[in-house]
Amino acid sequence: MENFKVSERFAENVFTDEEMKKRLTEEAYAEFRRSIDENVPLSRPLADELASAMKEWAIEKGATHYTHWFQPMTGVTAEKHEAFIEPSKNGVIERFSGKNLIKGEPDASSFPSGGLRATFEARGYTSFDPNSYAFVMGTSLYIPTVFCSYGGESLDKKAPLLRSIDTLNKSAIRILRLLGDNETQKVTANAGIEQEYFLIDKSVYEKRVDLIDCGRTLFGAKPPKGQELEDHYFGKIKARVWDYMNDLDRELWKLGVYAKTKHNEVAPAQHELANVYTTTNLAVDQNQITMSVMKSVANKHGMVCLLNEKPFAGINGSGKHNNWSLSTDSGENLFKPGKKPTENKKFMTFFAAVVAAVDDYQDMLRVSVASPSNDNRLGGNEAPPAIMSIFLGDQLTEVVEKIIDGKASVHATRGVLDLGADTLPKLMQDNTDRNRTSPFAFTGNKFEFRACGSEQNVSDSNLVLDAAVAKSLKSFADALEGTPEDEFQDAALEYCKKVLTDHQRILFSGDGYSDEWPVEAEKRGLANNKTTADALPAFVSDKAIALFEETGVLTKAEAQCRYDCKLEKYNKLMNIEATTMVREARRTYRPVITAYATKVAKGLETIRAAGAEAAMQCEQNTLNKLCNGITAINDSIKALDAVHQKAEALDGQEQANVYAHEVVPAMDTLRAAVDAMEEIVAADYWPVPTYDDILFYV
Repeated sequence: MENFKVSERFAENVFTDEEMKKRLTEEAYAEFRRSIDENVPLSRPLADELASAMKEWAIEKGATHYTHWFQPMTGVTAEKHEAFIEPSKNGVIERFSGKNLIKGEPDASSFPSGGLRATFEARGYTSFDPNSYAFVMGTSLYIPTVFCSYGGESLDKKAPLLRSIDTLNKSAIRILRLLGDNETQKVTANAGIEQEYFLIDKSVYEKRVDLIDCGRTLFGAKPPKGQELEDHYFGKIKARVWDYMNDLDRELWKLGVYAKTKHNEVAPAQHELANVYTTTNLAVDQNQITMSVMKSVANKHGMVCLLNEKPFAGINGSGKHNNWSLSTDSGENLFKPGKKPTENKKFMTFFAAVVAAVDDYQDMLRVSVASPSNDNRLGGNEAPPAIMSIFLGDQLTEVVEKIIDGKASVHATRGVLDLGADTLPKLMQDNTDRNRTSPFAFTGNKFEFRACGSEQNVSDSNLVLDAAVAKSLKSFADALEGTPEDEFQDAALEYCKKVLTDHQRILFSGDGYSDEWPVEAEKRGLANNKTTADALPAFVSDKAIALFEETGVLTKAEAQCRYDCKLEKYNKLMNIEATTMVREARRTYRPVITAYATKVAKGLETIRAAGAEAAMQCEQNTLNKLCNGITAINDSIKALDAVHQKAEALDGQEQANVYAHEVVPAMDTLRAAVDAMEEIVAADYWPVPTYDDILFYV
């Protein structure tokens, strides 16, 4: 195996700060750093020098092309590759200018635009994001960019995220100044992203039309053994998977991705990769790279990487836990409570702001993780419910209760754990336990947003979170600015008390799966949008538009555009799933079940002729079940067809509502009818690989 020293080869395919220092003049590098630190555009001379250095470096890495790499509202990345060559008298020369670096022109009409662009209005622009690093993959130089329309409206995921980071920084600095911090110049939103995924053999994948077309199995009976024994979680990694993970690590490290932790997840064939914290913008870019490389490396190993949130029913789905925190330019974590949280005014202020933000904009956070596949995941098998709430743990619960009423009904038990054997070291408890049923949990010095889906671009979640917290911090500053200095500390604590009192309904440390919680949540006035169709309207509510416009994250037109794009994608995905399901039930499953029933019927005649009464009764029962099953499948196909046609006769939100509340239940009924037959039909008759074949084959 190749000798791979990470410290020597990390980011070898990335145009890093170190590469810039080596290849730019001292003055140019200093100007570039100023443009980043002070958020000012690159000058044209600097862009030219940067482009020239970038081109020479990329060519040394084997690049022949460059591409403006962007994140349209499809949810995946996009790229158009241009060769460095230009005609010359002697053939061609390699050229890449500052203009090429800063601006590109893809076709804007062919990407989702929610009506912002018509088909005949094709022009769009990409613009270099200097906050993220360019990199070489294959034979192309990838340049991270934003994507906008001819009129300047954002048509991508990155631009609004950058705006949200900027507005959060401004509100946070304003608060720090009020709290007496005159040193901090920048507050950064950070993310550590955990990526869950499934690995299955390519040979079984290619025999499942539902996996190919929909990314998940639309049919499949529960296997005799699933995840009940809990033996896969953190279990020994199979050799084939280990080889894949090693190759994946190496490819990601060369691209500067902070791949840190790898292990088996709970479900069979499920695994996880977690990255080290970095700035949110870079973390999102790195996660997009990670998902792409995961798939390409899997293909080289004869496997397929599934990122769908719920590819298999009855076992854990895959999330993308977004660990979110705020830090200053000096490295201070603003969510670190310290030994005495109530005396840590910075912590209490920022903590209270997050509580208020999640409560005020809980429905928008739900929208940020909405998709058909995530609807299938949320609410079970370690995925949080669709009801947004915050888990604090004992220590912070006690702190909040003391602030609100001076008392504490819960007493933190943090201390030293004695494991009972003299040879074992004593362990210090963390200041909070974990709650896997909580969508938004405080985990010691950060918040973990567990509701994000594995296939999603988490820029959506982060921009809503950033904007909501920025608004909350602004309200804090508006309320306290002008308070006399000698009264400020008491006023700040009193304001925190008011905020936590007003928003304590969002705090919940119990079992999110219990039957009692939805009832309790309704009493508290918390939203419970179980489906994407239910959740989406919140994104264009008056409250949402006001937040986006006040913080500058999205214009009203851009917010409407995103709602329309999400709605259109939901309806299209549901149409694909319903169409695939009916087609497969009719063409793949029903003929096989009918053929097997015919075989059983013929066998029954033979047994009857032989006079074997006991055997005859057994076979008759089997035939009856098969015939009843065929009838149930026919009825279910007819019912699904009817509601599907009803949905397709509508459009927009009305169509989504029918899909969510009529088509999905009809799909569930058809699936149950087919899956019941899988338990009866002989294995050599069943037309597709079963869960046994798929989940335990790798």
